[in-house]
Amino acid sequence: MSLQSEDNLIHTFNGITFTTRSSPELLKSLATFEAREDDILLASYPKSGTHWLAEIIMHLYAPSVALTSPIEFGDLSKLDQLDRLSCKRIIPTHLDSNMLPPTFKNKQCKAIYIIRNPKDIAVSMYHYYRENPNLPTIDTWPNFLEMFLKGNVVCGSWFDHILSWEEYTSGKNVLFLFYEDMTKDLSKAVKKVSTFLGVNASENAIHDICKKSSFSEMKSNTEKENNDPNHTVCALTSSRKLIFRKGTVGDWKNYFTPRQSRMFEETFNKKMKCSEVAKHLVYEF
Repeated sequence: MSLQSEDNLIHTFNGITFTTRSSPELLKSLATFEAREDDILLASYPKSGTHWLAEIIMHLYAPSVALTSPIEFGDLSKLDQLDRLSCKRIIPTHLDSNMLPPTFKNKQCKAIYIIRNPKDIAVSMYHYYRENPNLPTIDTWPNFLEMFLKGNVVCGSWFDHILSWEEYTSGKNVLFLFYEDMTKDLSKAVKKVSTFLGVNASENAIHDICKKSSFSEMKSNTEKENNDPNHTVCALTSSRKLIFRKGTVGDWKNYFTPRQSRMFEETFNKKMKCSEVAKHLVYEF
């Protein structure tokens, strides 16, 4: 496997790969972070549609909330920045639930976890690795797929990530939202999110949010924006232009060979056989 040695770009913490944009000092200090009861966690594995969901939530609450960059993005000063925010905080994260600050669980903060077809995620991450200067260089798709299945990519194993968050559920504090459902009926997804968060939104407001939160609209707006490290919900880059590629469902079919697809299915079935959430993940193998 030809993977360039670029040790200055990544490091390992608790057995999981992170970019150096998540400093070891910050990751260690998360254990002492003080959550607030009205914090909302926006959680996902990378390339699952986090920016899309963040856009929706911001429109639901605007202008009375602050959307922060991911809690694991930055150095030790990050926690001070979060602490200084006086308004309600929407906090994104790509952390698995085992690495969350304990106070999020203790205070039963609400969390929305967005899930996407892992085959599409693998393809999206492959392109992300190839285009993102903050990540090691990847040579071929087959090599990257092997890395993905073994969990040797940033944020670790997709399978372990999903399972860790499934264990996090307690009562009605976590909403699992499926990317594919959002693409089919965005209005229904917005209503589900607003109900979960206890936000009253009229039909007109929901229609307006759907219009402003369409993939094409967000991608177009991103092209007009300057890169701002504080204007990202991705822990892997501050360049919003790297976030949006296609946003389509089923792009994996353009990359997976039949053999690769079978290999993926075998790993999926083995890892996720006891997952209730995975049973609701509807997509064509």
